[in-house]
Amino acid sequence: MAVDARIRELGNRHSHLEHEIERELKHPAHDPLHISDLKKQKLKLKEEMQSLRQT
Repeated sequence: MAVDARIRELGNRHSHLEHEIERELKHPAHDPLHISDLKKQKLKLKEEMQSLRQT
């Protein structure tokens, strides 16, 4: 059960990052480095979720 809760938590954070990336991209003077960092964080969360699902 704890694994399922962790996956849900990571999924929520992943979704939040997706919305933050979309919001940043709408600004005309967005910071590409910040967006790149957000995308890396999002990918790391996705990889962690996949790893937990395989256990």
